[in-house]
Amino acid sequence: MKEEVRIDKWMWATRIFKTRTIATDACKKGRVTVGADPSAAIVAKPSRMIKVGEVINVRKPPVTYSFRVLALAENRMGAKLVPEYLENITPKDQLDLLEVVKIAGFVDRRKGLGRPTKREGRELSRFTQEAYDSDGWDFDFDFDDDEES
Repeated sequence: MKEEVRIDKWMWATRIFKTRTIATDACKKGRVTVGADPSAAIVAKPSRMIKVGEVINVRKPPVTYSFRVLALAENRMGAKLVPEYLENITPKDQLDLLEVVKIAGFVDRRKGLGRPTKREGRELSRFTQEAYDSDGWDFDFDFDDDEES
């Protein structure tokens, strides 16, 4: 059994990232660090070798996940085997942030994230219909009166 494995291979094998290319790109962009203390952690290059017991921090906005390496692997594994190879030690405040983002839904949609889902479209049309049907909104402006004054 190996004592060291490339960090990009390990993250792909333990299903942190869907492909090894995405894992490599995350390392190149500085989103992966190694060290128990996130403020003093070292940015990891894709070729960095990791050992059992190290803590890996992965920033997937808006959350920074933390994983402790329990065992090494170079080959992709089934999802049921993943807990034998890593321990998720992500702080509670980061997981709470993830819940807030889920609750925020389409209201917090950033530019470029694509079309609204069917559900979001229904909610949006329901909102606009209610706004249009309510008596509090009066959109009938007579622009001709302003010009004659």
